[in-house]
Amino acid sequence: MDKVRKAVVIDDDEDNRTLFAEILRSEGFDVREAVDGLEGYEKISQMAPDVILTGIIMPRMDGFALVESLKKSVMTAQIPVIFLSHMGREEDRVRAEGLGVTDFIVTSMIPPREIVGRVNALFFHSQYLIVPNPYELDAQRLAQDLNLNRDFLCSEGGEKLAFRLTLKDADTRRFEAELVCI
Repeated sequence: MDKVRKAVVIDDDEDNRTLFAEILRSEGFDVREAVDGLEGYEKISQMAPDVILTGIIMPRMDGFALVESLKKSVMTAQIPVIFLSHMGREEDRVRAEGLGVTDFIVTSMIPPREIVGRVNALFFHSQYLIVPNPYELDAQRLAQDLNLNRDFLCSEGGEKLAFRLTLKDADTRRFEAELVCI
């Protein structure tokens, strides 16, 4: 039997909180709800969820303070956090990225079902290893820009450098990339 995924949905807007909680429940998630960051932190500590969806502006403890508190504990630091923003302010997005928030969603721009797709993508993403050909297209320019060996070899042991691509959203073909030695 598959493990039941656990989520905490935190938002002082009852309609939004209930909407996202019900959609996640319909996808098989065990969901707890909280009205602000302080209550959310308590539920997170009790439940150890697989994912947290939280608003930003809330009474008592906002989303930023919540993430800062979560990052201080080894038990909660690695839990993916998705910000649900009503306003979509760029300064909020930048600050969220700086705190290591997993995803920043402007709720008025994305249908709720798509948000659930992005939550599920956290658990069911695909990874690919791509070895660049040092003599094709922009490979030499990339090596120079990233201060890499021109033959795409790792500095230790002469292993090849490869790009590990992690599919984040198949619909938009969005990937996360990192260089690894293979």
